[in-house]
Amino acid sequence: MTPQDILDFWYEDMTPEEWFSVSETRDAEITRRFGALWETAASGGLTRWLASPRATLAYVIVTDQFPRNMHRGSPRSFETDPKARAAAKSALLRRLDARLSQSERYFLYMPLMHSETLPDQDRCVRLMQLRVPDNAPALLHARAHREVIRRFGRFPFRNEALGRVTTDAERAFMEAGAYGAVVREMDAAA
Repeated sequence: MTPQDILDFWYEDMTPEEWFSVSETRDAEITRRFGALWETAASGGLTRWLASPRATLAYVIVTDQFPRNMHRGSPRSFETDPKARAAAKSALLRRLDARLSQSERYFLYMPLMHSETLPDQDRCVRLMQLRVPDNAPALLHARAHREVIRRFGRFPFRNEALGRVTTDAERAFMEAGAYGAVVREMDAAA
């Protein structure tokens, strides 16, 4: 399996709507096709992919996007987030993102959007504003993710999967529509 195989699947075999919708069939396909590759990355492999922009992007998709499909609702969904975040930050330091299209940058920056730290969230919003300017929904979702972290210091919708105790404020947030409500709020403020 090569980085190009990952990029072909992500950008040619899937539609943008499929990237973020829930489908048991698609989750099963990603697990079947890429589960062993993700396991390799999870155990420290695939680091040779971090040498070029597009191969780094493929690594980020394997470690950030694929586990959310393969392990939906499980703590394993977030297991390789630190690897994806480190790869994205390294790529930014080396300015590899400058050699990617806006659509590719969006997914390179996604590990920062998935981070539960406010500095990563702030950086993601800045990157989306400056380097993905033609994708208004990307900026909207970056701002919404940041707002959730600003309010709670974590993503409450991960609590169950991660075995974390949900606070009363988080419970009220979830009952009021959670992330969808924040997106609508951010959209109205824009």
